[in-house]
Amino acid sequence: MTRLHPVNASHPHRVLILGAGHIGRAIALLLEDAGSYTLTVADRDAAALKRLQVHSAATLQVTDDAMLEAAIAGHHAVLNALPFHQAVPVATLCARHGVHYFDLTEDVASTRAIQALAEGARSAFMPQCGLAPGFIGVVGNALAQRLDRVEGLQLRVGALPRYPQGALRYAMTWSTEGLINEYCNPCDAIVQGRRTSVPALDGLETLLIDGVEYEAFNTSGGLGTLPQTWEGRVGQLDYKSVRYPGHHAILQLLLHELRLRDRRDLLKELLDGAVPTTQQDVIVILASARGQRDGRLVQESYAAHILGASVRGQMLSAIQRTTAAGICAALDLVMAGQLPQAGFIGQEQIALEDFLANRFGRIYRAPGSVGDAGSPQAPLARSLQAVGA
Repeated sequence: MTRLHPVNASHPHRVLILGAGHIGRAIALLLEDAGSYTLTVADRDAAALKRLQVHSAATLQVTDDAMLEAAIAGHHAVLNALPFHQAVPVATLCARHGVHYFDLTEDVASTRAIQALAEGARSAFMPQCGLAPGFIGVVGNALAQRLDRVEGLQLRVGALPRYPQGALRYAMTWSTEGLINEYCNPCDAIVQGRRTSVPALDGLETLLIDGVEYEAFNTSGGLGTLPQTWEGRVGQLDYKSVRYPGHHAILQLLLHELRLRDRRDLLKELLDGAVPTTQQDVIVILASARGQRDGRLVQESYAAHILGASVRGQMLSAIQRTTAAGICAALDLVMAGQLPQAGFIGQEQIALEDFLANRFGRIYRAPGSVGDAGSPQAPLARSLQAVGA
């Protein structure tokens, strides 16, 4: 199934979105709403393309590698919303044809491979452009830069159901494969100034945010390239996923006592069959940098709750909005020449002010509307705030 549109002369940048799933659809809706790009959405699944409902975008069913390469070669930029194991193959094709590459992967090994591909490339390579990794690296870097000496940088993010049910108190808001990666793979961190690896699920802590109790623990992939950037300049850097209390104990049972970390296919089957999906979610973000400024111990913090909202008459969940906004903002900044035009680009190379001023990135700063259709207006985010300064 293919629906082709001619290139719009007023929108000369041709953008290919790979993947017509929940996140690919959200990306296409945001870019269609902005009206600045000529869009094509490609997927192997004809039914997913038919459900897309992004009227200004061409659609392309890609059934083999040759079709994929031909599609990539005809565009200025590729936004990869496919599963993480497709990151390196797609980035390789972009390098071959000089096409800008953006993705959402949390997979550390894939990002390292893309860094190697980007050396000497003719185009920009910017993986990890979502929420975490993604925006959390932008805001974490900005907070740390406000201090003369950084003792600790703590980044906490949760994509949570607004109405938790069951013992896990969790619902699927994104890729099951990506979630399993986060829970099972080693986690990058900085300890006593040195980059290191720490086990997933370790470092359990309790958080109280706006009167609501959460737990947080180490998960893989959320830091992106921040450890490379800040090694030797920060005492401690870590990333933890935020969950409702009780989630961690069940994960310990599943992954360690029942050893499902070594049987990921079975774990995916169990989670897909037992844990419901939801569009009624909330993104919880808490980032804090602690250290010295002007001879005083201070803390700089950012906190946000972000809900879903309607875009062009279609409801997007909070994780769809935040993930799509990150990659769309990155695309804008590269195409506008505000970021390098070739080579690898880490998220921390984006100035926080530029990100929040961007038409997509502003959802992380502005009050706005909300979750369920018909629900009242609600504040989405609190701006950067200095504590103790």
